[in-house]
Amino acid sequence: MRRPLGGDDRGQVSVEFMGLLPLILLVLVLLWQCVLVGYTYSLAAHAADRGARAATATEDGGAGACRTAAEGELPSAWRAGAATSCVPGAGLWKATVRIRVPVLFPGAGDFPWPVTGTAGAAKEDRG
Repeated sequence: MRRPLGGDDRGQVSVEFMGLLPLILLVLVLLWQCVLVGYTYSLAAHAADRGARAATATEDGGAGACRTAAEGELPSAWRAGAATSCVPGAGLWKATVRIRVPVLFPGAGDFPWPVTGTAGAAKEDRG
């Protein structure tokens, strides 16, 4: 029995998969980075909200309580480059949290732009 001139196609799927593997890995890395960006925005917004609410709940209404609560809500990997500001306004406290987006995983490096989360909470009357 004579073999076909072109040979058979055993192993073709493996060769095609190996050719596409770098593209598949690149897509997975990009998706993971998008997840990290979204998670960082969520962390910043949540920390700002907690900080603003903590500032209104204290007797002295201090910015210290705001900063402590906001930074306490951040995981330690995101806390390193975080900047928190708490400012009293007309009838409310405004908290702003700025944190950096990690590249691939926290601790490996950060993107140069910060993510900002802002929240406000009305001052409570103590009367």
